[in-house]
Amino acid sequence: MKYPIGIQTFEKIREDGYVYVDKTALVYQLATTGAVYFLSRPRRFGKSLLVSTLEAYYSGRKELFEGLALAELEKDWYQYPIFKIDFNGDVFARQGVLEAKIETYVSKWEVAYGKNPLDLTVGDRFKGVLERAYQQTGRRAVVLVDEYDKPILDALDTPQEAANRETLKGFYSTFKGADASLQFVLLTGVTKFSQVSVFSGFNQPKDISMDRRFDTLCGITQQEMEHYFAEPITALAERYQCSAGEMKDMLKKQYDGYHFSDALIGVYNPFSLLNAFDQTRIFDYWYATGTPTYLEKLLKHNHEQINELTGKYYAPAMFVDYKADVEKPLPMIYQSGYLTIKDYDMRRNAYLLDFPNNEVRQGFLAMIANDYLKPKDGNISSWVIDALILLEDGETAEFRDSLTAFLSSIAYDSHDSLGTPEATEKYFQYTFYLILRLIGESNCRLINEKPQAIGRVDCIIELKDYVYIFEFKLDGSADEALRQIEEKNYAKPYLTDKRKVICIGVNFSSRTRTVEEWKEKTGR
Repeated sequence: MKYPIGIQTFEKIREDGYVYVDKTALVYQLATTGAVYFLSRPRRFGKSLLVSTLEAYYSGRKELFEGLALAELEKDWYQYPIFKIDFNGDVFARQGVLEAKIETYVSKWEVAYGKNPLDLTVGDRFKGVLERAYQQTGRRAVVLVDEYDKPILDALDTPQEAANRETLKGFYSTFKGADASLQFVLLTGVTKFSQVSVFSGFNQPKDISMDRRFDTLCGITQQEMEHYFAEPITALAERYQCSAGEMKDMLKKQYDGYHFSDALIGVYNPFSLLNAFDQTRIFDYWYATGTPTYLEKLLKHNHEQINELTGKYYAPAMFVDYKADVEKPLPMIYQSGYLTIKDYDMRRNAYLLDFPNNEVRQGFLAMIANDYLKPKDGNISSWVIDALILLEDGETAEFRDSLTAFLSSIAYDSHDSLGTPEATEKYFQYTFYLILRLIGESNCRLINEKPQAIGRVDCIIELKDYVYIFEFKLDGSADEALRQIEEKNYAKPYLTDKRKVICIGVNFSSRTRTVEEWKEKTGR
């Protein structure tokens, strides 16, 4: 089986025998039920392949669709004039780069369809090209724009951002005047900049980013994975010495979990899944490609901690439309794929947002933790692996010592903003949120601030052989923390559990900023 990793051309995939997950029934539905669309999806989710598939379809390349759903659906294979704009591959942070890119495209099209000397602006020239293409071919034009927002993202939070936005605004306004000459328009990207006037003067595209009819247009569903990839699933299971069913569960936890509508149909990250099959190895492939620069800029500006953003219900307006406010990064984090929809409350029209899967959770939290805590060795991930092993083996004293040493290694400038008891307490709360969420990976279950009948326990970590119930205090006492676990019966839900339950009271010192006292008790 040949995997199309790094290949985004539909023609090459079909002609060279790469595996292709058939999305053409949805492509046909898209082409026959509307005209002007916008689709937002995270990077490396198949947007460019979708654009290439539409390009082949509107080029009348019937032979490329042989054996696919669209071959049975389409009876008339017409060839349309196609105008494809790809903003991938260029960096638009410098003055003039975007203008030069657009000029290159328009000049090329003018060679093919002629030029009107009276058209002075690049927008008017593009409009003229579209009209002449329709007149000369008898077919309306198809416009495909891949990564339309990259010129803005590259220049985010710089003086060049406003200039690029205005250039795109003038260019996209073409579509309104050329409406009669257009057959189909699709713009893809990561973000929806509806609040920054990119689409002013443009016939507003139909946003299908959360349309349940097209929520699986990019990515791979559970059914598709099992249908197309039974052989590599078996190969992975053999390498990891588990059953095919257990391997499916591992893949689901690692790469599944994206939901793009209230239908809550799970979608796998295609880049990571295909790499896992190709290399016969479960690894953080998508996250390893790097956090986008624009997101790093937003996270440095924002004052909201990730535990204040995740695991909460939001109205669509709070995360669907990008607000040009670096103090509110939620929409960008969601649209970039680091958070996704996990539940939908129809009565309140509210969506629960959280990390999609283990790959994203671990990578994103590690990045934030390294930046927030600034450990002296520069990497928190190795410590987390060692800490998890200690907990799995029931070595609580060694875990205590390791935790104490790790907290002591945090650079002092991480505490510079502390000054009040409230700030200190919030710092420790966030520190342990990051540490414990990182420990809570695929082979353990982390329950943070779990509500109980008469209280809210700080943290429960469920492992194969152990259940740890933690209660934390700041400038208090470990006895007080342990007493709270007992008085509020936090261990009661585990009375019939066969695993060993260990209750741990921990007191931290705001002066030393590490573990001051630790007491534990085994029992129910």
